[in-house]
Amino acid sequence: RRILVEKQREFAKAPPGAVLDGRDIGTVVCPDADIKLYVTASAAVRARRRLAEIESMGGSADFATILADIERRDERDMGRADSPLKPAADAHLLDTSEMAIEAA
Repeated sequence: RRILVEKQREFAKAPPGAVLDGRDIGTVVCPDADIKLYVTASAAVRARRRLAEIESMGGSADFATILADIERRDERDMGRADSPLKPAADAHLLDTSEMAIEAA
């Protein structure tokens, strides 16, 4: 993990700069970034979006199962010791729960 973070930091600092997306970019990888966005949506909205994605590919899934999986992942990610999922203190929060997926 340490080596990966170093590589990500090198990439971000190389001209002309970069836009990075990830669960710990603003808190661990690039804590000194000029602009940080923390993009989120409620677990229920993310589950509905995931279900729609699966169904659009001809698959089928159960909403309750998807929701439980997302909630379990969030709990695990927020509670882990190394790079827990959380917004950086200076991040701009963007909750996309009320946005169409195309706008989010």
